Amino acid sequence: MTGKRESTGGNARVTNTASGLVVVDKPKGWTSHDVVGRMRRLAGTRKVGHAGTLDPMATGVLVVGVNKATRLLTYIVGVDKTYEATIRLGQSTITDDAEGELVQQRIAAAVTPESVADAVAKLTGDIMQVPSAVSAIKVGGERSYARVRKGENVELEARPVTVGRFDVHDVRRLQGGKIIDVDVTVECSSGTYIRALARDLGEDLGVGGHLTALRRTLVGPYGLDVARTIEELSEEFGMVDLDTAARALFPNRRLTEHEAAELSFGRRIEPNETDAIVAAVAPDGTVVALLKNKGEAARPEIVFAAS
Repeated sequence: MTGKRESTGGNARVTNTASGLVVVDKPKGWTSHDVVGRMRRLAGTRKVGHAGTLDPMATGVLVVGVNKATRLLTYIVGVDKTYEATIRLGQSTITDDAEGELVQQRIAAAVTPESVADAVAKLTGDIMQVPSAVSAIKVGGERSYARVRKGENVELEARPVTVGRFDVHDVRRLQGGKIIDVDVTVECSSGTYIRALARDLGEDLGVGGHLTALRRTLVGPYGLDVARTIEELSEEFGMVDLDTAARALFPNRRLTEHEAAELSFGRRIEPNETDAIVAAVAPDGTVVALLKNKGEAARPEIVFAAS
């Protein structure tokens, strides 16, 4: 991680003109908004955002953008993500996770590892998923979770998601077998609710279920191996600089000096070899823009190095 640093009373931070991504290992009990607030203080700028909310009970990778790099967040939100989770079978909660009120208990003694594997298989691949009612999805202009907290019965529509992996690592019986904890790894598309997977797994098995632990281990190319805790960032703040981040997130197109100059003015250039969005890289390694083919030319979606 890089970033120009200045002294801040014993801690170090970047100056408020630096741009990049901060890969945070979010602690339990913090909201994603809490993390953004702390990063604003450490980075010395108000222009900070995050790519993909983590619930307070969840931990792990939260990608935060600073200054110009906030423009990358829209693209990071849409990448695949990987989670480690524990699902408790035999108990259902109003929020589909451990933070919600327990609403039903059913004995899970009859559930076997084989039946868990069969139910998991049904929730793998391209599926239709009904998000948890306690979610940030807006219903009639109001967040679904706000309506639920007011006592309303909210029914959300199913939406397509992709669960690329749903691997079971351990099945543990607790309380004499009345409840079962299942440790899993889930790799999924953006918009997939792991709480909803826990709920649906329990319902398919006829005993109910909810999420008791969740840790996000990977967001696109960024994993726990490069994530830093709040404490570490408070001691020495650093970022993945904007150019490095953009080159890692997208296919790269090497530009000529002329092409780089044209893009810096927002002009179109010859089409890319792919229809995907690409990072347009100047001869000196600077990412000038994000490019996408439109018609018979490549046009900038975002210009970072404007003339």
